[in-house]
Amino acid sequence: MGEIDKLCKPVLRWVGGKRGIINEIVKYAPKTHNTYYEPFLGGGAVLFHLQPKIAIVNDINYELINLYSIIRDDVDGLILDLKEHVIDINYYKSIRSLDRLPNYHMEVGRLKKASRMIYLNKTCFNGLYRVNSRGEFNVPFSVARTGKIIDEDRLRAVSRYLNNNDVLFQNQDFYESMRSACNNDFIYIDPPYDVDSRCDNPNFTSYTARGWCSTDLTILRELCDKLSARGVKFLMSNSATDRVIGEFKDYNIVHIKAGRSVNPKANRSCDEVLIMNYQGGT
Repeated sequence: MGEIDKLCKPVLRWVGGKRGIINEIVKYAPKTHNTYYEPFLGGGAVLFHLQPKIAIVNDINYELINLYSIIRDDVDGLILDLKEHVIDINYYKSIRSLDRLPNYHMEVGRLKKASRMIYLNKTCFNGLYRVNSRGEFNVPFSVARTGKIIDEDRLRAVSRYLNNNDVLFQNQDFYESMRSACNNDFIYIDPPYDVDSRCDNPNFTSYTARGWCSTDLTILRELCDKLSARGVKFLMSNSATDRVIGEFKDYNIVHIKAGRSVNPKANRSCDEVLIMNYQGGT
């Protein structure tokens, strides 16, 4: 690890983001490792906090990976395009509806897609990313938005980090993204959380059109078994549900508390777990 740039922080509001438990993650993360992997990148809170020199990061969400690629390759163009947006419900709906175009992926350029994602994230309800079964973004406009659309200092800091280090972006299934990990590599795993009806709303799990189900958790655990056999270190965060604890019962499990804020009327502290295949912080 080199010198940490404190301006390098997530550029998106992200439901399930790890800024609230980042100190716990850092506390239990291995002090030394080779390549850093993150198969469920999301808002990137852990990546941008640790700022590893060599990283392979992945997300199944193409729009998200495209955004980070544009921040790396053309942050100036992105900032200029963001300045064209206005905060207005009708304008918001017009930008949101772009992915309804028959040839959206062909007609809308990569920079415009990245600018659209930041704009929608900053002006939609709670920064939620949710799509319908056709993969169309369907979160409503929020008058009570927080933060600002353009944070030039943060965007440039993230761009510097991505350009000054060896960070490879992937857009594929989580299973495929971790296949190349080997001895003494470190993987931080933050999959869609197992649903706990006391704290979560199942409607907020529609991160991709495919979704996430309980069988994926078993597939993930089986993969973790294989990774462990190869000497790969992993740290996973998830809900402290019976299903999660049962699947990973053979690993080191630490219980922590974390607030949830998807539903502001039910914001509360809920049990979460950090699961690892080593003694924490080694």
